[in-house]
Amino acid sequence: MTSLMNTYARLPVSFVKGSGATVEDSDGNTYLDALTGLAVCGLGHAHPAVAKAVSDQAETLLHTSNLYEMPIQAALAERLTALSGMDRAFFGNSGAEANEAAIKIARLHGQKRGIKSPMVVVTDQSFHGRTMATLTATGNRKAQAGFEPLLNGFVRAPFNDPATVEQIAADNPQIAAVLVEPVQGESGIRIPDDGYLDALRAICDANGWLLMLDEVQTGNGRTGRYFAYQHTGCLPDVVTTAKGLGNGIPIGVCLARGEAAELFQPGHHGSTFGGNFIACAAAHAVLDTIESENLIERAGQLGKRIVDGLGKALRGDNRIKEVRGKGLMIAVELNEPVPGLVNAGLERGILINAIGDTIVRLLPPLNLTDEEADEVVARVSAVIEGQAT
Repeated sequence: MTSLMNTYARLPVSFVKGSGATVEDSDGNTYLDALTGLAVCGLGHAHPAVAKAVSDQAETLLHTSNLYEMPIQAALAERLTALSGMDRAFFGNSGAEANEAAIKIARLHGQKRGIKSPMVVVTDQSFHGRTMATLTATGNRKAQAGFEPLLNGFVRAPFNDPATVEQIAADNPQIAAVLVEPVQGESGIRIPDDGYLDALRAICDANGWLLMLDEVQTGNGRTGRYFAYQHTGCLPDVVTTAKGLGNGIPIGVCLARGEAAELFQPGHHGSTFGGNFIACAAAHAVLDTIESENLIERAGQLGKRIVDGLGKALRGDNRIKEVRGKGLMIAVELNEPVPGLVNAGLERGILINAIGDTIVRLLPPLNLTDEEADEVVARVSAVIEGQAT
């Protein structure tokens, strides 16, 4: 009997330390981490620059609240707006909080346009968080079940289907914004067509909507650009990110440009811990390391190496439907259920994620060595081949 609420189906392993792409459990077994805490530890574990930044800040000042000026937060906002092409930043503690801020911005935008009940277009199979607003925006009925009544104010469209969004625009004058992931992560690394974001941008421009991109998982270099939308010519009005920004220290940010950046006024939104000293210190160290080690370009190279390697290793296996990826967001999709993949990974010393029994999801560190990348290929292919039905 545990005193913890039963919110997680935890795996039978407990990790006690890590270094780079390796973690060690309480029995002394080591594992190659190809999941990085669900795309969080992009620099791997116990990264010395992050550890030093956190330690130095902890010895100096942890918290004063957002009632006061924080130069370290302002400097981080400047770096992130420059990287994103946005104008202003609001800091919270998670991706869900960043997306909550985006949804509130959308509603303010709609109200300003005279819409009494502004609505946001979201997509099937999306994931935006587990607060009530972000859960409602999420396109997963299993996650939503039991939490009704959900919030009003959302209209759902299929992912990668701008034609349906066009039809919504023609039928519904209450729309204020579109919220979409450039690559859907939680539903299995679903990569849209090349013109998808540009098409959404055009629809938003034609109708006075905000284009809001959830880059909680795709941001911070993971796809081979700092933000995934930077693979295209599309510039959103609002972009959110979290996960890899703090390398394990909780931080989230909602970035906005133009009119959307000016909608929040004092009293509209806030966060007690958002963007505090230690979170910002960690994020600065992450950005410094990404820049100094050229990890954005490296993520693209590693992703291609792993996808190509898995494709070659699994060639001829009739159960393989597709190996796909965008940088270091990688999936192996099977055309039939193969149970027990995650536990089989533990047995072979690799941490992976499974979406149901048909998709293996990989989110390894951005600073893997070539040898570690090849080991990911070897162990993942061995897991899949070893689970033959």
